[in-house]
Amino acid sequence: MSGNKIGKIFNVTTFGESHGPSLGCIVDGIPPGFPLSENDIQKELNRRKPGYKRYTTQRKEPDQIKILSGLFQGVTTGTSMGLTIENIDQRSQDYKNIQDIYRPGHADFTYEKKYNIRDYRGGGRSSARETAMRVAAGAIAKKYLKLYLNINIRGYLSQLGDMIFDVKSLDDSEKNDFFCPNTHQVSCIENYMKKLKKEHNSIGAKITVIAENVPIGLGEPVFDRLDADLSHALMSINAVKGIEIGDGFSVVNQKGHQNRDEMNSQGFITNHCGGILGGISNGENIIINIAFKPTSSISIPSHTINTKNQEQIISIKGRHDPCVGLRAVPITEAMTAIIIMDHLLRYRAQCKK
Repeated sequence: MSGNKIGKIFNVTTFGESHGPSLGCIVDGIPPGFPLSENDIQKELNRRKPGYKRYTTQRKEPDQIKILSGLFQGVTTGTSMGLTIENIDQRSQDYKNIQDIYRPGHADFTYEKKYNIRDYRGGGRSSARETAMRVAAGAIAKKYLKLYLNINIRGYLSQLGDMIFDVKSLDDSEKNDFFCPNTHQVSCIENYMKKLKKEHNSIGAKITVIAENVPIGLGEPVFDRLDADLSHALMSINAVKGIEIGDGFSVVNQKGHQNRDEMNSQGFITNHCGGILGGISNGENIIINIAFKPTSSISIPSHTINTKNQEQIISIKGRHDPCVGLRAVPITEAMTAIIIMDHLLRYRAQCKK
């Protein structure tokens, strides 16, 4: 299987399965000499880890990070950094009765047709459990970008179903279990999730990520456009079905004089482009909206087939997120950080004198 790495200079390769003994990644291209600890990475993993919030999966994983290489006396050495976490709370028996049945909305069908073999335990490599290592690698990028360039990358829940959340404070998103940027709306989410739980159903969500203080010049004008690479990285996250940069699909209803970002001697007057012009960062905030589909693993019966092409009715039990978007904020931040970090190092290699 190919396609397990991302980045050209800041390069991340992940490995491991949902119900395997552990997950891990190798991070190449880390600049030497900057302070880093397991705690720096653990703080980000704690924001994502399952089993500790009421309305997410109750699979309890400590996600305790171990740094295996690339660190000496508290600073990076510039060599490859190996990271790993153990899987502790797998329940492989939960999947035994559906091992020969394709779950609708999951990768089961395409995975087995492509590779002619499939780890049915929680989806194996195609499970969202893999994203833990993205968060770990992204934590390195986030700290470096913040420490040396004051680049802040922050995400929040901007929509859940038909509920749209007003941004009162980005700091508020860290004060509740939903990453909601308005604490006054948290009770509405709680009531909605209680109702959803009674229905044994799930819901989609939209996450917004904002990268502040990104310097001008990151990205290339053709295939390696910054917005293209960000889209590639974010679309690689499980359950993501749509990406918008800046005004996104709203541009369909706009006219040229409305959409173009005029300039004056102080800079850009508006930011419809979302901080990226011609594939290159323009110094404004990079603004990204990411759409997550509803969780497919629900107990409401549905039609499917088994590996012998026989029609079946399936009702999925187990510990699943009723809304994958509720734990997606740290993942989207991490993938954004990885791409910006990679393009920063590429800019230095090509353009910095």
